[in-house]
Amino acid sequence: MDQPDYFDRTYQLGRLSQVPVWDVIVIGGGATGLGIAVDAASRGYKVLLLEQADFAKGTSSRSTKLVHGGVRYLAQGQIKLVYGALHERGILLQNAPHLVRKQAFIIPCYNWWEKLKYLAGLKLYQILSGRFSFGKVGFVKPKDLTGVLPGLSTKGLKGGVRYYDGQFDDARLAIHLAMTAGERGGTLLNYCKVMRLTTTEGRVTGVVAMDMETKEEYTLQSKVVVNATGVFVDDILKMEDPDARPLVRPSQGVHLMLKKYFLNSDSALMIPQTSDGRVLFAVPWHGHVLAGTTDTLMEKHLLEPRALEAEIAFILDTMKTYLVEPPKREDVLSVFAGLRPLAAPKEDGHATKEISRDHKLFVNGSGLVTITGGKWTTYRKMAEETVDKVIEVGGLEAVGCRTKELRIHGCCMPESDEHLAVYGTDGRAIKVLMEDAPVLVSRLVDWLPYTEAEVVWAVRREMARTVEDVLARRLRILFLDARAALIAAPRVAELMAEELGYNKEWKTEQLKDFNRLASGYLPAPAKN
Repeated sequence: MDQPDYFDRTYQLGRLSQVPVWDVIVIGGGATGLGIAVDAASRGYKVLLLEQADFAKGTSSRSTKLVHGGVRYLAQGQIKLVYGALHERGILLQNAPHLVRKQAFIIPCYNWWEKLKYLAGLKLYQILSGRFSFGKVGFVKPKDLTGVLPGLSTKGLKGGVRYYDGQFDDARLAIHLAMTAGERGGTLLNYCKVMRLTTTEGRVTGVVAMDMETKEEYTLQSKVVVNATGVFVDDILKMEDPDARPLVRPSQGVHLMLKKYFLNSDSALMIPQTSDGRVLFAVPWHGHVLAGTTDTLMEKHLLEPRALEAEIAFILDTMKTYLVEPPKREDVLSVFAGLRPLAAPKEDGHATKEISRDHKLFVNGSGLVTITGGKWTTYRKMAEETVDKVIEVGGLEAVGCRTKELRIHGCCMPESDEHLAVYGTDGRAIKVLMEDAPVLVSRLVDWLPYTEAEVVWAVRREMARTVEDVLARRLRILFLDARAALIAAPRVAELMAEELGYNKEWKTEQLKDFNRLASGYLPAPAKN
């Protein structure tokens, strides 16, 4: 437990007064911003990352939990995009094997043409991955499918095509990236909101940021400022130019969490073409089944988006065709929505599948660097390109990228399937914590493995500041089972108050806020 306090929030706040001019300030603590902080810190630059809420509060904790090249992008002919993502997938497995694992997927085939089409396409997918291949593509005979996917309906099936991709825990990776950047000298703060940009002779030279806990403001200077705020990218652009044309159009993706019973397999189901021409997954994740996603263009962006009734119904209706016992609305344990920052079309009326999934990096006239688009799988490459641009814009001494071989915090080969495996090397420290304080061995809820020790660890070592931080992103209980999260919340609030030195009023307010939040993860009863 004698680790340095580099990721203690008080320590990080103290660093704000120690650096007169930063090399780069990164706005946004999602996948892209954290990747940039890791890249810049590993090159030796003085980097500060500011996040208005918690790390990965938005889109970056609400993905389909896949590290993949994008099978459907291959079908659209975006071979370069897929090739790059597949190689990044391999690099991520190499650098974070405690968080990324190989996952088998089955595509059901209902005629021989589908069999040939999917086999050919996925063979190309495998070839494009080169030495980073996750496994060989093959055909599964109809008689063997019941053993591979017991929950799959075999009515009309001619067999299935098996391929391999990657799966991960998105929010856990985000926290470990933040810790990786901190270990290399980066300064990172959650709940520190950029209120405005500062300029000198028409150039962006820093930011004014507010600590959302104390409401204290900080004026911070930097050679370069990077806007990596995902769906909020236009808000930052408008700070510099109120007339800036919108760069992003948010697309909402919804996921439902179900009991493992409905799929009852270590393999995932991939539905290649739903009724609206999209892709749907049912993936085993943390002892449950994650079903999704939707793809709905939205007019507004929110920090806490809500699933639309039509999106929930669409996922449930699609599952009816493929599962022996399809889930009903009352079987949904949790429902969550995330917003993807898609590049806005120049003309209205575009479907989301026609809007680019690739990222966009540019510098405006004031020197503000903006990066948007992309996906979790390609975060490292996006960060590399962004820091290269930062060097150019800021006139920094050129240092090459080091993240291809950089091991992410906690990196180790998992020794078991226990839930502490996602902590990597930190799992051992959590076990020591439980040995030193046996009372912390207690589970937060009886039917899930998460312990009180993990709450204490999240506060002491992972900068968790609220009950939501713990139950949504340090542990994944809110996403796995919203009712379980509501049961666990009072004990989590008690443990956090003890660690942070807060009073009864803080606990009361925290529980009020969390109960309001968690109610949005419970699907409303079906309307008669």
